[in-house]
Amino acid sequence: MPPRHRLVRLLATPALAAVLLPLSIAPATAVPAAGGGSPALVTTLLPREVSAGWLARQLVDGDHFERVVAGTVRPDQDLTVDAVLAFAAAATADDAGARATAWLARPDILADYLGDGTTEAYAGPTAKLLLLAQVRGLDPTNFGGVDLVARLLSMLAPNGRFADRSQSGDRSDVASQSFALIALSRTAAGIPQSARSFLSAGQCPTGGYPAAFGPTTCAGDPDATALGIQGFNAGNGAGSSGYAMGWLVNQQRPDGGFVSPGATEPNAVTTGRASHTLFTVGSSGGYRAFKWLEPRQLRCAAAPEQRGAVPYNSTGFDQATAVRATVQATLAFSPGLKGFARLSAAGAKPESPVLSC
Repeated sequence: MPPRHRLVRLLATPALAAVLLPLSIAPATAVPAAGGGSPALVTTLLPREVSAGWLARQLVDGDHFERVVAGTVRPDQDLTVDAVLAFAAAATADDAGARATAWLARPDILADYLGDGTTEAYAGPTAKLLLLAQVRGLDPTNFGGVDLVARLLSMLAPNGRFADRSQSGDRSDVASQSFALIALSRTAAGIPQSARSFLSAGQCPTGGYPAAFGPTTCAGDPDATALGIQGFNAGNGAGSSGYAMGWLVNQQRPDGGFVSPGATEPNAVTTGRASHTLFTVGSSGGYRAFKWLEPRQLRCAAAPEQRGAVPYNSTGFDQATAVRATVQATLAFSPGLKGFARLSAAGAKPESPVLSC
């Protein structure tokens, strides 16, 4: 079965000024440039730059991530897209972002992720690639030969849901609907009102969004709610996500972390996603979540190959979960980007910095 988008948990006040302070001011460090060019001189590294640099060095063959499914290694387009968005948010590792984008545009990789566009077409991947093309300043109507705008709109059902066309069933969810709204808000035509209404109708009575639409018992999910807020707010000058925001803020632990449903302790994926969204609406909860994440970033006390990573939870560094955790933490470490709807890779530095120890 081809890979599909999935919601995975393994995304000028004094407080905000503190977020922007450098992680360390180290002696000048020569960072090799991609392609063998002159090294870039780095004297100060922010947490987002350190994490983005570590992520870039984890890319397989320098341009993608992989996953293991039933003992078989497969390309992981979804995680690769997330990493490219994180590089843009960090405003660094742009060379890595460009290589990963070129890999995603390969016909075989693209078809495996999006489907063939007829019998198989997946809403979440299409929406996320549309967003990626916009963030990278590319033509979204011709990404690897695919018109991503037209493809996404072709999956809009009469009820406003962006639904998969697939022999294995429709697995579109709150995350895929949210990314569709975010990406379409950046197009000239904007968001179909039916699509925004469908997302809003999926909200639980308590204010949160469930991970999947239409559950028997509606229970808010912090990851889905964080994305739902950004989706509902995208291009929405007349509306407000305040009810969902209130629910999300109420889920924050006293230490600033966020816990996934069924878990007993906070993790970096859910906390990173929540922090990213809270920053976009100016909530102090974003800073509190940042302060939970920032001390957990591995620095000079860690092994050199781990420096810059953010472990998933208190169990410590695990390569299998650290990449996704670090992707979401990087977004949280980049509060100035104002969310996915305004994210751009323009002006990002090409190098992938290394923390000087």
